[in-house]
Amino acid sequence: MAIAVIMPRQGQSVETCIITKWFRKKGETVKTGDILFSYETDKAAFDVESPADGTLLEILYDDGAEVPVLVNVAFIGEPGEMIETSGNPPAGDAIGTSGSDQGQVPVSAVPEPEATKPAVPDDRRVRISPRAKRFAEKNRLDYSRVMGSGPNGRIMCGDIEEVLSGKSKAPDLTPVAAPPASAAETKTPGEEFTDQPLSNVRRLIAKAMHSSLRESAQLTHHMSADVRNVLEARRKIKEELKNGTERHDITINDIICWCVIKAISKHPGVNAHFLGDSIRLFNRVNLGMAVDTPRGLMVPAVRNADLMDLPQLSQALKAAAEACRKGNISPELIQSTSASITVSNLGNYGVEMFTPVINLPQCAILGVCTIIHRPADLGNNTFGFVPFIGLSLTYDHRAVDGGPATLFLKEIKEEIENFKY
Repeated sequence: MAIAVIMPRQGQSVETCIITKWFRKKGETVKTGDILFSYETDKAAFDVESPADGTLLEILYDDGAEVPVLVNVAFIGEPGEMIETSGNPPAGDAIGTSGSDQGQVPVSAVPEPEATKPAVPDDRRVRISPRAKRFAEKNRLDYSRVMGSGPNGRIMCGDIEEVLSGKSKAPDLTPVAAPPASAAETKTPGEEFTDQPLSNVRRLIAKAMHSSLRESAQLTHHMSADVRNVLEARRKIKEELKNGTERHDITINDIICWCVIKAISKHPGVNAHFLGDSIRLFNRVNLGMAVDTPRGLMVPAVRNADLMDLPQLSQALKAAAEACRKGNISPELIQSTSASITVSNLGNYGVEMFTPVINLPQCAILGVCTIIHRPADLGNNTFGFVPFIGLSLTYDHRAVDGGPATLFLKEIKEEIENFKY
């Protein structure tokens, strides 16, 4: 019996996903665990693995399609096996799927879809995907009377595109401007450039960064910390890993994050969210860690990081980063509200100083820079070159004043310089 591959639901607020790329073609043999396709939500990107061994009998949606969650996107079975491709269940009615799990159902168990319904009357909520709504508003289109082709008459982005292009008619539509040309339309042979459309993740990052700088009063303080103790601890850890006496590969970044958490215990005012007319102070440290992935920047949160010892924190940070790179991080952990403060480390890239941008509504973000040897007083009128690590603290001046921010940064410096392992 053929198995249906279903578009997962990544979080309760996610209603549709965009298929970015199929890695397998119709008719190819697949095995359990093979990556079939990647998709994006309005927060992150993920991969879907094959739920069974067999042949990819049918692909129902192409690259770039916006697909409601919990509907069939493909079928896997034996070559020549008959399938019922018209049986996509309405969102929420898929069998064997819950949360972010990848569901699979027998083809014979999939109910017939409801007939396409027109958009609901004005006195009821219009069923429209978030992407389609943004697209309609951008083009000044009254979407309330657009005929939806999605489950239960839901308006999809393709429906809006058809109305704008004149392929579909809808009564009493507000006049709209012509839709912008796509990258394929603006590319001319022989030109020295190509207009590449933004991915969904890139668009979200751009919007978040611009909003952060526009809507908050950000200021950055820079300071350096002597890392001789940290480097000595790292040397011992590497030696113990070689001889088998140490099981945890604790990195310099792990140690810096540990020092940030300890500094927060003395300056809890930075471990907060600015909510406009109030400041939410957190009793626990939910540490955000900026992670560079092939799909773009992600900031997963490690919850209750202040309750962990250093080895536990190291493992949690590595697990969160790996989940982001693999594309299976929980969407709930990469929302800006999940972390109470963020650390962004560009030291591995050799960056000596930078101005990190706050992940609103958080009130602060620490930028960690590369290690540079600088002349310093070693005592007894002796000078030498000492390794210093750069620290760049950006804070929201609406919530935190310059004095407390400086004291917090100084506390991080002291925790680093006095670190013992």
